[in-house]
Amino acid sequence: EKTGYPVDMLEPDLDLEADLGIDTVKQAETFAVIREAYGIERDENLQLRDYPTLEHAVGFVMERRPDRQPSSDGAVVAEAPEPAAEEAPSPTPATGLPAGDDEAAWATRRRVPVAVLRPGLELCKPTGVELDEGVRVAVMPDRGGVAKALVRRLEARGVEVVLLDPEDREIGDALGRLLEAGDLHGLFWLPALDAEGDLADLDEVGWRAGLELRAKRLFAAARVLFPHLSEPGRFLVSATRLGGRHGLDAAGAACPMGGAVSGLTKALAREMPSALVKVVDFPQTRRTAELADALIDETLLDPGAIEIGLCDGRRFGVALADRAPDDGEGLDLDGSSVVLVTGAAGSIVSAITADLARGIGGGVFHLLDLTPAPADDDPDIERFASDPDALRRELFERIKQRGERATPVAVEREMARVERAHAAAAALGAVRTAGGEAHWHAVDLTDPDAVAKVVDEITARHPQVDVLLHAAGLERSRGVNEKPPEEFDLVFDVKADGWFHLLSALGEVPLRATVAFSSIAGRFGNAGQTDYSAANDLLCKWATRLTADRPGTRALAIDWTAWADIGMAARGSIPEIMSRAGIDMLAPAAGIPIVRQELTRSGRSGEVMVAGKLGVLEAERDETGGLAASEEVRGEGPLAATWQGFGVQSGLSGRVELDPTRQPFLDHHRIEGTPVLPGVMGLEAFGELLLSVAE
Repeated sequence: EKTGYPVDMLEPDLDLEADLGIDTVKQAETFAVIREAYGIERDENLQLRDYPTLEHAVGFVMERRPDRQPSSDGAVVAEAPEPAAEEAPSPTPATGLPAGDDEAAWATRRRVPVAVLRPGLELCKPTGVELDEGVRVAVMPDRGGVAKALVRRLEARGVEVVLLDPEDREIGDALGRLLEAGDLHGLFWLPALDAEGDLADLDEVGWRAGLELRAKRLFAAARVLFPHLSEPGRFLVSATRLGGRHGLDAAGAACPMGGAVSGLTKALAREMPSALVKVVDFPQTRRTAELADALIDETLLDPGAIEIGLCDGRRFGVALADRAPDDGEGLDLDGSSVVLVTGAAGSIVSAITADLARGIGGGVFHLLDLTPAPADDDPDIERFASDPDALRRELFERIKQRGERATPVAVEREMARVERAHAAAAALGAVRTAGGEAHWHAVDLTDPDAVAKVVDEITARHPQVDVLLHAAGLERSRGVNEKPPEEFDLVFDVKADGWFHLLSALGEVPLRATVAFSSIAGRFGNAGQTDYSAANDLLCKWATRLTADRPGTRALAIDWTAWADIGMAARGSIPEIMSRAGIDMLAPAAGIPIVRQELTRSGRSGEVMVAGKLGVLEAERDETGGLAASEEVRGEGPLAATWQGFGVQSGLSGRVELDPTRQPFLDHHRIEGTPVLPGVMGLEAFGELLLSVAE
C-alpha cells in the first residue's frame, strides 16, 4: 500500500528508500501501522536505518510481535506518531494561494520581503554563546581585514582562534584534523564580505571561484561541523556585504553572491535549531574594527532573528509585507514577443508556458531543457496521459527484459522521463495552438559553451529578448551531514550556473524582463535543502541587482511554495508534511497565472513571494523575539508601554496598564460610569511605542 506497487513487483531485499522510494516519513508511518496491526509496543530507541529492506521489516514483526495475529481484515489504520527528528526531515518548503477566485488570490496573497527595524542590542537577551577562555572557534577570513580585527578581539577575550585557509579546497579534511586536536565551539564565515567586482566583467572562472569559496566550502565546513555546532551554546555566524539591508532597498544587493551564503545559512539554522545561526549583512565600508565588534556583539546577543542587517547605526531584520501589483506598469507582450524558458519540460513550467502563450496571443517561445525534444509518435506519451498505471507495469517488464533489476524506483525514474516528455509536448502544443512559434532546445545549462551556442542561435534571429524565464532546477532533500558534495553541486549548479551562463551569453542583447523561479526555501531556509536554499536566495539577490546593472531590464524572482496536484511536491510525503507544519499548498488554478500577471500587470522588480499560510516557517525563533525581560524596556509618556516582544514577523508588542487614578483622562471619559480609552489616546500609545523604538 505504501509503495503503490502490486506485491508481485516487489522483492524481499528491496531497499525501502533506494529501491522503493519510501522516504523516512512514510517509513515511520509504515512501522506505526505494523506495530498497531501486530500489537508491537513502541520502542523509543528504534532506528529506521536498522530496517532498510522489506525483509528487515518482516524480520521486525517476527522478532517483536506477541502471540497474536493482525485483525481479521488486516487493514488496521492508525494515527502515525511524529517521527523522531533524526528519522524524518523537517518540513520541505511549500504552500500557496487559495483556490478559486483568481482576483482575490492575486490581491491578498502576494507578499514581498522588506527590511524592518530590530531592537538595539542593549535591549536584547543573551544568545547563550560565550566567547571567553576555554572556547575554541574557527574563522574563515575575508581579504579586507575584518578577520584580522576579529581574531585580535577574540584572542583578547581569551578565545582560542583557528584561522582557516581560503586556498584550501579540502576544507572538510582540514576541519577534521582540527577536531582531532580539540572541540570547536563556533565558526565565523567571512568570505562574502569581499567585493565581487563589476558583475558584467565576471567570467566563468571568477564566477565559479567566487561561489566555491563563499558557499560550497561553507557547505563542506558545515557538513563536518554539524554534530559539534548543533548543541546549545554553539554558533555559526556568516557575514555578507549586500548593503546592510540584505539588498532590500533601491540600490539592490551590492555583492549578490552573498545571497548564496545567506540562503545556506538560513537552511542551516533550520537544521541546527538549538544553536545560534545568523547571517549579518553590512554596507560597503572600509571599517574593519567596527565590523569585527558587530560580529562579536551579534554572536552574544539577540537570539530572535537569523537575518540581521546593520546600516546607518540601526539593526534590521527581514519580514514579509502584503503588496498589491502595480496595475498598468507591466510589459506590453503580444504575438511577436520573444520568450526564453528554461526547465521547460517540468509539468508546472509547461502549464505556466501554456498560460503565458494564451495570454499574449502566441509569441515566439524558445524552450530549453536537458530533456530531448519529444517525438511526435511516442506511444509512451499518450499512455502516460491515458493510463499511467498500465504504462508503469509495461516499463517494469521492459526493465526486466533488459536484464536489469526492476525496482519501483527504477520504474519511477522511467516514468519521470516520460512525464517530462509529455510536459514538453504539452508546452510545444499549447504555444502553437495559441498561434505562436515554439522551438525546442535540448541543452545542459551547466555547460557554458552549449548555452552560448543555443543563445547565439536565438539572438541571431531576434535582436531583442522580451522575457527570460529561468525555471530550471531540481530538489533532493537530505540533511547537511548526509548530503554528498556532488549532490549539493548538482542542485546548486543547475540554478546558479544556469542563470550566469544565460546572462553571459545574452551579453548586450536587449532584455526587457527576467523571471527567476525561487522558493520559500530561499526566503526562510529549510532543513534538508541547503543547496536549494542557497541557489534560490542567490537568484533573489541577483534580481535586486540586475536592474541596476541593466537599467532597461526588469528583474523578478518568485518565491514559490510547493504546488498541490502538480510537480514534485505533490508526490510522496510532502503534502502530509505540509499539513503537519501548518503550511498551505498552492492550487494550480491560482498559481499558473502568476507569471503572466506579474509580467503584464506589475512593474515591480526584486523578490515576490506567492504563498498562503506558512505555518512553522513564520514561527518566531525566540518567544520574545530576542527582547530582554520586559521590565527593562519601558517607554516614556502618559501611556508608557512595557515591551513584551519584538518578533521578526509579528513586530513590536507592548503592554499598557490603564488606571483612572493615575491617568485622569480615563476618568473624564466614561460611558454609563465605565472609563473608556479615547481613540486619540490609543494613537498616543502607539506613538509612544514607536518613539521608544526610534530612540
